[in-house]
Amino acid sequence: MEYNTQLKKLALPEYGRNIQNMVDYCLTIPDRNERKRCANTIINIMGNLFPHLRDVNDFKHILWDHLAIMADFKLDIDYPYEIIRKEDLYSKPSKIEYSRPDMQYRHYGKTLEKMVKMATEIEDPKEKEQFVLLVATHMKKSYIQWNKDVDDQKIFSDLYDLSNKQLDIRNSNIKLPEMKDLGQRNNNNSGKKNQQKKK
Repeated sequence: MEYNTQLKKLALPEYGRNIQNMVDYCLTIPDRNERKRCANTIINIMGNLFPHLRDVNDFKHILWDHLAIMADFKLDIDYPYEIIRKEDLYSKPSKIEYSRPDMQYRHYGKTLEKMVKMATEIEDPKEKEQFVLLVATHMKKSYIQWNKDVDDQKIFSDLYDLSNKQLDIRNSNIKLPEMKDLGQRNNNNSGKKNQQKKK
């Protein structure tokens, strides 16, 4: 009895040994046209193994790349696509440079800093007041993820710094919502949404 562990290692195990045997047979066909017909048949069978991927962009191209890999790039046919090169298969991808935004307060995040900048550019006083309150509330929510004890004056002071001293509500009578209230409100909203889904 032959065990798979004793057989040749599969280049792409997801296709199984029968497909690999077909590819190995295709390599032995002397006639070039017959070899191409055999390769097309193998591609169709490979595609039938993963019907849910047919909508993926370049699905056929990927299959031909896989065929070339399983044939160890020795299959001499006219490929309908430019297939992956063997040297590219094992080369390391180039390093991705991650953006490291310069942030004054990292715990608030870059998006919130953009919101603060937007707030400074709003001309309508009433709209500006509402937007500043929204930003300050969001700042409090972000801050409390790192420190459970948060004072509204700390948020107002950070807002003043983030806005380059353009948004000053440090001496105002504004009272930001308690975070437990916000949590309850979010839970109530999610509960309502779940009830609506059940209906």
